[in-house]
Formats: sequence, C-alpha cells, structure tokens
Amino acid sequence: MQEEITIGELAQRSGVAASALRYYEERGLIRSLRTASGHRRFPRHVIRRVAFVVFAQRVGFTLEEIGEELGRLPENRAPRREDWAQLSRNWRQRIDMRIAELERLKEGLTECIGCGCLSMQRCRLANPNDRAAEFGPGPLAWMPRRQRSRK
Repeated sequence: MQEEITIGELAQRSGVAASALRYYEERGLIRSLRTASGHRRFPRHVIRRVAFVVFAQRVGFTLEEIGEELGRLPENRAPRREDWAQLSRNWRQRIDMRIAELERLKEGLTECIGCGCLSMQRCRLANPNDRAAEFGPGPLAWMPRRQRSRK
C-alpha cells in the first residue's frame, strides 16, 4: 500500500500553494484520491509530478504542453530514471531556443523594445508603414515565429 498525503502536506513539501495544486488537479496534471468525507489524498509520488510542473513552467512550457508531457509518464507509480530520460530528450532543443531568445533580448534591451527599435528614424527603415502590424500585435521582433499570427 502506498502512502498518501494531504493537500497541505503536498503544498508544504512541494512549495506550491494548495490553490495551485487544486488548479493543477482541475487541469489533469495531478490526480488525487478522495476520502469518504471528500478530502483529497495524494499518492506520495505526486510530489515528483508537481516538481516537474514547476520546472517545466520555468523552462517556458505552457500548462497544456506540460499535460501532454505528463501524459507520457506512468500515473500509478513514481517515474523512474528512464521515464524522465525519455521525457527530457526533446527538452534540449526547447531550452536552447529559450536561451537564444533570452540572449537576443539581453543584447537588444538598450536599443529595441516593442517593434524592435526605439528610434522613429530607424523604424521607418526597418518597419516602413508599420508592415509588422500585419503579423499581429506585440513585440514581434522578440516573439518566436510559432507565436506570431498573420491577420
């Protein structure tokens, strides 16, 4: 029989607020068991799933993407080293892309915000007639192409 913990214990152990844990459960990222009185009890291995959610969010994954990733892990036991290794294979590329994005942002902080330029003269050259607007709102120079939408 596996040990079960309360939501308060899970919150304390994981460092994640109970309200966030309830939200994760609503989204299907974690699962609880219910006592006869309706109280949540979590299998102890859920601590690792919560840690994964926190880490994946820091890397830049959306909760939807995290759910897809967690769907590849066993739900009835703690993931083993090989489970995590298989899951993380594609992460290198994602992390490298994130690092490159942050490097571009770091390099351009003093010059570029929004459309990519603070100088109206340079904007006329780089973005005449606000051509970038046809690709959607926001700081397009800094957004990955997959987030851009054509009007």
